[in-house]
Amino acid sequence: MSAHIRVPRMFSRAGAVSALTVAAVGGTVATPGGPPEAEAATVAAKALRIAASKKGAPYQYGATGPKRFDCSGLTQYAYKRAGKRLPRTAAAQYNRTRHIKVASRKGGDLVFFHSGSGVYHVAVYAGGGRVWHAPKTGSVVRLERIWTKKVSYGHVR
Repeated sequence: MSAHIRVPRMFSRAGAVSALTVAAVGGTVATPGGPPEAEAATVAAKALRIAASKKGAPYQYGATGPKRFDCSGLTQYAYKRAGKRLPRTAAAQYNRTRHIKVASRKGGDLVFFHSGSGVYHVAVYAGGGRVWHAPKTGSVVRLERIWTKKVSYGHVR
C-alpha cells in the first residue's frame, strides 16, 4: 500500500516535493503571503550560509568583499547577498537591528561585542556559542567560540 500526500492547490506537485524535501532536512520554506517571521528566518539562514562560505577569506580593514573583509564588511556582505541592506559599521548595524535576549538568538543573528558603551566588533551567530567573523589584521574569516560575555544580539529586520 502506498501513502498519498494531499498537495494544497497553492503548490504544484514539483513545488510540493521541493517543500517536503526542505522540511525533511530541517529547512524553512517561505510562502507568498506567509508570516514575516518565516521570511526573516530564511534571510538569516541564508546570511549565515553566505558568511560561512567566506571561510579563509583574508581580513582587510575597510574591505566589504567578495574576497577580503573586515568584521562589518562580512556581515554587510552576507546580508546584502541574502536580500537585506545593512549600514557599513558595527555600531551603525547595532543601531539598525532589533535587540534580542540571549535565549532568543538564532543562527544568522548578529553578535555585537562591546567595550564600555561602544560596539567594537560584529559577527554572525552560527549557533552553539560560535560566530563567523573577520577578526583582525593578519587573520582570515573563521568560525570561533564567543570569547567574552560583553556581547549583545541583534536580529536584522
